[in-house]
Amino acid sequence: MAREHSPRRKALLTVAAWTAGLLIFFPILWTILTSFKTEAQAIADPPLFLNFDWTLENYAAVQERSDYMRFLWNSIVISGASTLLGVLIAVPAAWSMAFVPSKRTKDILLWMLSTKMLPAVGVLYPIYLIFIELGLLDTRAGLTVVIMLINLPIIVWMLYTYFREIPVDILEAARMDGADLRAEILYVLAPMALPGIASTVLLNVILAWNEAFWTLNLTAANAAPLTAFIASYSSPEGLFYAKLSAASTMAIAPILILGWFSQKQLVRGLTFGAVK
Repeated sequence: MAREHSPRRKALLTVAAWTAGLLIFFPILWTILTSFKTEAQAIADPPLFLNFDWTLENYAAVQERSDYMRFLWNSIVISGASTLLGVLIAVPAAWSMAFVPSKRTKDILLWMLSTKMLPAVGVLYPIYLIFIELGLLDTRAGLTVVIMLINLPIIVWMLYTYFREIPVDILEAARMDGADLRAEILYVLAPMALPGIASTVLLNVILAWNEAFWTLNLTAANAAPLTAFIASYSSPEGLFYAKLSAASTMAIAPILILGWFSQKQLVRGLTFGAVK
């Protein structure tokens, strides 16, 4: 039986949730507000919150200096392609771990997760040399593969968790009806795990979109995504906070909009199988 909370407790929980949400969102809000200030107002002391002269000159200057659409297109291609490739590899891998009994499954999953603990800088040099030899440096294809490999353990772990919640009897019934492995995955497993797959896709698009270390070290101009677009406004002459904020706002706006419209699906997928 679910516990009933008193009105006072509900109010306290609501206030605590809103407070935590505002604290997390405040840096983003401040960045957006700063993007509409002049450079002098951006460094004013005390800081100006809303009482400043709103201007769009920073966005005009950013667009004039940089080709925003090219950076945006690179981010879309790299994040979308790396996620799609990762899901295509992770679905059969997670299926085999979830439905083919093995004493080594947990060890394999733990080993995959342990690769996320490796400092990225520790493998930068060999990967950089491999990219030079293969001609993948500053290419979207090279970044797609690297980011896919970085996020693959997370994709496999999430899909494995969702697949484990699906009764194996349903898959056995499909096999008895003559379904081969391809049909079992495409027409039985995938539709039942669709909320989990969707949340996995959304989360990994966000992770790929925000990846900065590899994009800054393996690109120069041609394949540079929005993370490099933001970094280009940190110059030896100093930081131009208003223009940097405008560039940051333009970089995070697409993923914020995606997260806003897909939040229900993301929450539903992340809680998939948690309550029976």
